[in-house]
Amino acid sequence: MKWLDKIKEWSKQGSAIQHIVVYYLLAVMLGMALVSVPFFHREGIELSWIDALFTAVTSISVTGLSVVSIPEVFNEGGQIAIAVIMHLGGIGIMSMGTFIWVLLGKKVGMRSRQMIKVDQNSKNLAGLVHLMITIFKIILVIESIGAIILSVHFLNYFDTVREAIHQGIFASISATTNGGLDITGNSLIPFADDYFIQFIHMILIVLGAIGFPVLVELQELLRGKRNDVHDRHKFSLFTKITTVTFFWLVVLGAIGIFVLEKNQFFLDKSWHETFFYSLFQSVTSRSGGVTTMDMNEFSIGTLFFVSVLMFIGASPSSVGGGIRTTTFAIMLLTIWNYAKGNSSVKVFGREIDHEDILRSFIVISTALLLCVGSVLILMQTESFSIMEIMFEVTSAFGTCGLSLGITPDLSGVGKLLIMFLMFVGRIGIFTFLFLIRGDEKKDRFHYPTERIIIG
Repeated sequence: MKWLDKIKEWSKQGSAIQHIVVYYLLAVMLGMALVSVPFFHREGIELSWIDALFTAVTSISVTGLSVVSIPEVFNEGGQIAIAVIMHLGGIGIMSMGTFIWVLLGKKVGMRSRQMIKVDQNSKNLAGLVHLMITIFKIILVIESIGAIILSVHFLNYFDTVREAIHQGIFASISATTNGGLDITGNSLIPFADDYFIQFIHMILIVLGAIGFPVLVELQELLRGKRNDVHDRHKFSLFTKITTVTFFWLVVLGAIGIFVLEKNQFFLDKSWHETFFYSLFQSVTSRSGGVTTMDMNEFSIGTLFFVSVLMFIGASPSSVGGGIRTTTFAIMLLTIWNYAKGNSSVKVFGREIDHEDILRSFIVISTALLLCVGSVLILMQTESFSIMEIMFEVTSAFGTCGLSLGITPDLSGVGKLLIMFLMFVGRIGIFTFLFLIRGDEKKDRFHYPTERIIIG
């Protein structure tokens, strides 16, 4: 058949980036088909095609924005299916595929390695298969430990062991993958006074969002694989920048929320309530999506501040979206070094490559254009305030999942646009740009260079 021959030809000629995007689109279609099956719905529930598509996209992109109530629409089997989709989207299509491929005793070819490189934002092809298997195992261990701890603790809240285990497994997967979806029907608001549940969720969110390379390096250190005395405690520049930036964003985020709300939402709260509200909302704004309060109770200033945190998002090669922490860090370092008169960007005894500096500003610029453009479009198609729309847009792009409650009431155009932002947030800005730019072309000639006035 001609169409089959065309598919085979494309599979050989298409770029790794095109293949990985197609795989994610196929995963979305598969997820849509899965959540559309009536067997997974509660009795009398019918799910429209656009709501099924939205649920699939938010699960694959591990965002958490939802147009339907998961516990009200899906039965236990449907909730398990959504948890599996979140797990697949969280660790990445190629991580799951590589693990299954190796499990079957198959050899991972060069094309597959190139796609793994794209999926994980890796710089080279060396050791990628081992990396994928390691990532899969680490995430599985984290989810399992989280599920056990939460299931045991949920015995204090639910009537049966079965229900406590079901809630614990779903909550652990959702937190670790930063999926943001819940089956309580009200996120973590029922546990606003349970600091143990909040603490476990924060740990799981951080482990999922801080970046897989960081977890791999930490595992190597804990297992004593770095036997060289000089290299034993020597982490990569990526891990240093990512970790420092991530935790400073969490700390400054918590302080910012506290300062902005101390005379408003926190006015009648105790010190420990204020501390956990501030810290949890800061952590979950990295990409977590679950919340211990109604975000509408925050002031406009705080909502804008949280929107900025969601726009920055999680770390590269993690379960989260946004412009990513390293991009934000390189931007700040570049501005700081330029202001000091330095011609290069130096940090932790290393110099940042100019190509990475350029890429960082391209990512930030493109992300701003996407988000601002989306806000302008939604202001024409929706009847919500600009703050509600901006919050929804940055949450979708950052694959965070926090919302002011407008998601179910979006128009068809609004839902499609939010789905697009969630998908771009998951695959990354550079994958999106490479997808539309075509093959790289070398200039055959150059014009004389001329300086222009900037700023």
